[in-house]
Amino acid sequence: MAKTIIYGEEARRAMQKGVDILADTVKVTLGPKGRNVVLDKKFGSPLITNDGVTIAREIELEDAFENMGAQLVKEVATKTNDVAGDGTTTATVLAQSMIKEGLKNVTAGANPMFIRNGIRMAVDKVVEDIQNQSISIRGKEDIARVAAISAGDEEVGTLIADAMEKVGTEGVITVEESRTFGTELEVVEGMQFDRGYVSAYMATNTEKMESVLEDPYILITDKKINTIQDILPILEQIVQTGKKLVLIADDIESEAIATLVVNKLRGTFVCVAVKAPGFGDRRKEMLQDIAILTGGQVISEELGRELKDTTLDMLGTADSVRINKDQTVIVSGKGDKTEIKNRVSVLKAQIEETTSEFDKEKLSERLAKLAGGVAVIKVGAASETELKDKKLRMEDALAATKAAVEEGIVAGGGTAYINAIRSIEELHSDDADVMVGINIVKKALEEPLRQIVLNGGVEGSVVIEKVKNSEKGIGYDILTNELVDMVKVGIVDPTKVTRSAIQNAASVAATFLTTEAAVVDIKEDLPAMPPADMGGMY
Repeated sequence: MAKTIIYGEEARRAMQKGVDILADTVKVTLGPKGRNVVLDKKFGSPLITNDGVTIAREIELEDAFENMGAQLVKEVATKTNDVAGDGTTTATVLAQSMIKEGLKNVTAGANPMFIRNGIRMAVDKVVEDIQNQSISIRGKEDIARVAAISAGDEEVGTLIADAMEKVGTEGVITVEESRTFGTELEVVEGMQFDRGYVSAYMATNTEKMESVLEDPYILITDKKINTIQDILPILEQIVQTGKKLVLIADDIESEAIATLVVNKLRGTFVCVAVKAPGFGDRRKEMLQDIAILTGGQVISEELGRELKDTTLDMLGTADSVRINKDQTVIVSGKGDKTEIKNRVSVLKAQIEETTSEFDKEKLSERLAKLAGGVAVIKVGAASETELKDKKLRMEDALAATKAAVEEGIVAGGGTAYINAIRSIEELHSDDADVMVGINIVKKALEEPLRQIVLNGGVEGSVVIEKVKNSEKGIGYDILTNELVDMVKVGIVDPTKVTRSAIQNAASVAATFLTTEAAVVDIKEDLPAMPPADMGGMY
């Protein structure tokens, strides 16, 4: 296909136009007084949101050169979202500023390669300063503040803080749509998997149709149970102890199920059989997880263990096991704490290494079940449009909170960036163009605060000077129009989000400035469709 190529200043200006279109659309959402953007959807109602990356992803421009610029800034938002889960609008504002100031200087004759070096020097110093400003999360109150700032809603902050308190920092918190108007939190303690009893006759509570077994033995095997004879030796040992049994097996034949049910109805012993969760290799790994959690062993021929040779010390135990027709929950497994910790470390390493989002999600679920539990935040609203917006805000707040737990928090509202300006004022280079790069970053660091203030209807320059001349940590609260100690009043941002935004913005801006040519496909006008065949009609 034939291409159109443009060079130098013309190429950079065309791409900058695309950058500005995307950034100007996204940045109106920044801060507590930021507005929303309405996105048209081909199917269903329009989406009203203030989520930077969601807006950026929807923008495709007709002009191919402008679109290239827009896609570059879209990458800033996407990368920041992938790494930190929030801060996408801030990253876009920073990138736009660096590109705008950089292009002015390149047009005036500055060397873009040296400007890039200056940008990198300054950003390294800024990141170091942001990390020095960072304060560790000190408890539930700090978590609630971070989530509330991200979502712009205190109720959301409280909900996420409650969820984290219940499942721990390693636990999984998911956001789902609710069928009710309200937003609620549902917590599953212990290990849960989506497999229920194989027969309704195994239910110990017929009203609720569930089995609740206190302090049972747990037999875990990847083998198929064909007849009761397969597990008779271990059953005889369990009957002598007077305890109940949870049997987790690859499959259980109807003959074996019938025998277990008859014995339960006669009152001889209680055994609830459950099919093993997962499929293929994932099933083997999940059985191993259950074994480690409960202090048992997986009875498998691959490991040289036979069902007929099983002894009581090979079985797992737990405080209680709840089983209904759809799911099983093992509460307080009695496995060795060191073994569980080692297994958690292995899963964390696998999550780091995998590139598949699906595998990452499944590994995270397994990690949560071992380490803490699973919390589900069910978001409800009066309309579908409001529901989508609420869900996006909740997901952002959750990501911001996890980032804060990971790397700590800094003063919010653009204050951390203003404070970081002091750290690059001492940077010096003999090359004038490198100094230009440093000054570009210095100016860009003012932009998030300027935009937050502008969205609140206040002149930015005056406020920036006030914050610059104040002590570290003092920022501007746009809701009260006062200078306050940002951390004290709870206006905070996660360090990881603040750091990622400037790093990703600088990376794309530096690359953009060194562009000397742009190549796009020539659009071909498709021939008109031939008239439809009238099928013999006259």
